[in-house]
Amino acid sequence: MEVQGTIKLIGETKEFGSNGFRKREVVITTQEQYPQHILIEFVQDKTDLLNNFNVGQPVKIGINLRGREWVNPQGETKYFNSLQGWRVENQQQSQETGAAPTPPMDTFEPTTDLTKEEPDDLPF
Repeated sequence: MEVQGTIKLIGETKEFGSNGFRKREVVITTQEQYPQHILIEFVQDKTDLLNNFNVGQPVKIGINLRGREWVNPQGETKYFNSLQGWRVENQQQSQETGAAPTPPMDTFEPTTDLTKEEPDDLPF
């Protein structure tokens, strides 16, 4: 899956526990009729992907939808969802340079004046 939008916030990398687990969050704002502010988390070595990006940049982020189950001390089961990023692409660069223009296709008009010297010998 992918999400496109403009970076609204880039959080600092946070480390949790003694096992070295790292997490970094980014919020992007989508460009649609009702813009959404979407929180995406990057974990472990993927946190470094955000180093070269700044607030205000248009980006496309590859994400995985994650879900997990947790049972609280009272025995109630809770479910949580998260969006985990694994790729970030700068969209500003592709908008400025644009895609290579498609060369115009030559147009041919069918002939209507076939004569006996030029038979229609197509096999179909």
